[in-house]
Amino acid sequence: MKIDYKIRPENFSGKLRRFWERSGEKVLRIAQGYDPAKGSPVFTVRGKYTQRGWTEWTQGFQFGSALLQFDATGDEEFLQLGRAQTVKFMAPHLTHFGVHDHGFNNISTYGNLLRLMGEGRIADDEWERECYALALKVSGAVQARRWTATARGGGYIYSFNGAHSLFVDTIRSLRSLGVAHALGHVLMEENDARVSLLARLEQHAAATANFCVYYGRGRDIYDVRGRVAHEAIFDPSTGTFRCPNSQQGYSAFSTWTRGLAWAMCGFAEQIEFLRALGRKKTLAVITDAARATCDFYIDQATAADGIPYWDTGAPGLARLGDWRSKRADPFNAHEPVDSSAATIAAQGLLRLGHALGAAGRRYWQAGLTVLDTLLDEPYLSRDLQHQGLILHSVYHRPNGWDYVPPKQEVPCGESSMWGDYHAREAALYVQRAAGKQPYLTFWGNILEERG
Repeated sequence: MKIDYKIRPENFSGKLRRFWERSGEKVLRIAQGYDPAKGSPVFTVRGKYTQRGWTEWTQGFQFGSALLQFDATGDEEFLQLGRAQTVKFMAPHLTHFGVHDHGFNNISTYGNLLRLMGEGRIADDEWERECYALALKVSGAVQARRWTATARGGGYIYSFNGAHSLFVDTIRSLRSLGVAHALGHVLMEENDARVSLLARLEQHAAATANFCVYYGRGRDIYDVRGRVAHEAIFDPSTGTFRCPNSQQGYSAFSTWTRGLAWAMCGFAEQIEFLRALGRKKTLAVITDAARATCDFYIDQATAADGIPYWDTGAPGLARLGDWRSKRADPFNAHEPVDSSAATIAAQGLLRLGHALGAAGRRYWQAGLTVLDTLLDEPYLSRDLQHQGLILHSVYHRPNGWDYVPPKQEVPCGESSMWGDYHAREAALYVQRAAGKQPYLTFWGNILEERG
């Protein structure tokens, strides 16, 4: 990746203005043209959002996008839209015991609403605030209940695949445990045993760092520092690690780049959270994982403009020649890019750079470089009829779920609900940095209120 060391947040004003204009148009177009009875919108096909009935993990991104639009622009229409949709549709997600996605669905909706109220962006109402807080407490405890203990006293939140499965994705879903803990909540188990949500957050983060991230220490012959396995498989009866695996990547021994991005963003965000709490127990492990994954993204996983292809081991990459030295080509005939991985990774790079201060300049500038690419064509959609905001996203390449347009050999030209949401989140982060506004965190001012 070629990092632009000259670009600054203040340079984004024009691009951000255009971005939020297009973003608002897309939010309204989806709200007016999508039938919620069909399930959660997941990705576009021929420019229209459609569903993929799997775990309904994207609905919070749809409604949360309206809340981010209000946050960025102050347009009350989007606040009313996001708030009404959250109240009407999101309750089942709070008590969904079958998924590891609470931090995606519920922090994006109830979490954003509570944060906005805490920041004074929306009027404070005691009962409304308590409603959001109660929802987030329930979500955090339900998420923490999906627990498999590992050998030597650790553990992890297991994926929808079962108690044997740790997904790297879940590192960012830890936000649900973090907010619930910040609100003073605990998980109550049999015999009134009180389980610390913070302890489970730290244990899951450590397990992800230890078993999903590689550090170049000879774990296997594919042990390259910063490489990420999508899934870690355990024997749940003993808590013993068995092997790496991949559900959405090319193989267990290559790096699915969206999984890499989840790790980058999730670890960086947890560094900020644990520092705010004054917790040092797992900071070294988490920081090591954040630096390793962000270095791998910059040095190994992306094209020169900061956009990755969908998997670093995808076989067609060999036919693209020295693809790392050139700008990504979403219209090539061999392997798709995944812009959604870039939207997530950009924020991870920025947050890690901010957390490390002067030592993090490389990451900060890399994050700005990635976002600068995403906020322009061919990634930012200019077609008002297309419901997607960020083009060239990939969902599940091995299953063949992504749309391949006529005269193209691989998926391109489509969007995903998580890619669009995380582009908005990254844009809001940089907008606040440029305007010297309050630093954007998932917990808002909850810790200050407790203190």
